[in-house]
Amino acid sequence: MQAGPRAKRQPAWHMLASEFSEATLNEKGSGEYDPSFVITKLGAKVNRVVVAGLLERLEVRETSNGSSLYQGQMRDPSGLHYFSVGDYASETMRELTLRLVEKTEVGEPVLLLMVAKSRWYQTDEGAVYTSLRPEEACEIDAQQYALWLTRACEDTLQRMKFFNDSQSAEPTREALLASGVPEHMADGLLLARNHYGEIDLEHYTLNIMQALDIAEGRMDAASQPVATPARSADDGKGDSPADAPGGDEEVKDTLLSVIKQLDQGDGVDFETVLTNAVARGFDRGLAEEKLDELSNEGTLHEPRFGWFRIVA
Repeated sequence: MQAGPRAKRQPAWHMLASEFSEATLNEKGSGEYDPSFVITKLGAKVNRVVVAGLLERLEVRETSNGSSLYQGQMRDPSGLHYFSVGDYASETMRELTLRLVEKTEVGEPVLLLMVAKSRWYQTDEGAVYTSLRPEEACEIDAQQYALWLTRACEDTLQRMKFFNDSQSAEPTREALLASGVPEHMADGLLLARNHYGEIDLEHYTLNIMQALDIAEGRMDAASQPVATPARSADDGKGDSPADAPGGDEEVKDTLLSVIKQLDQGDGVDFETVLTNAVARGFDRGLAEEKLDELSNEGTLHEPRFGWFRIVA
């Protein structure tokens, strides 16, 4: 018997967890060998992805037919990927999974890179959840992880640009192509527009900034408390906070930098500014205090309550 035609192998997208995990739209071809896709809010039609992160969990469970299924979760700076490895996986992938189980059981940290097929399932209530089925995977070091983060951020920024370019165009494939959207994004952007409607891109920008902080080696700084300047036993004053690491001026400069980079015309909301400051290692209370000072002194203004812009 002659085998039916197989669809061509789909390209793999470098993608942060937040974009993939928020997707609730899927598409499955009518043919037996047609690929299935998860369509993200940014318009990516995802059949395969290249993802990386810290392996947080990997556990085995027995299925109803007596086979073993390994379920895990992997964290990148934007969120979690969920994946599963079963008897259908390649021998190489199953062997790696067994080694990774041993490492997670003893608490050994593992940075993992994987190429995986996108999966989705729908509950009886209609909710859609995404997951991954790894095809290949390997352990990586911090430098390789930084390279992947940089690539994933670059690709996300590009998809955000195409998304913005598409907003002013009529919802047709021809109009999107005329607006500068490439062919591989046009169909997904049309599907995403019809399904998701209007979306806010600001949290994707925050995810990118946090990921790039880690790629540039600031992961430790983001998890440590801000150093308090030592005070002199003689006069009780010590160093000037404005000159000390994590001092007033450094906090203010960071807040202004965050607002400048994230402001797309409407300002940046209070929570996003503070979350980004905390991700860069500053105390939240101190950042909130300095945000108020910048506003009171006229450096910032609020075009609407809780949103901040730099005064020109």
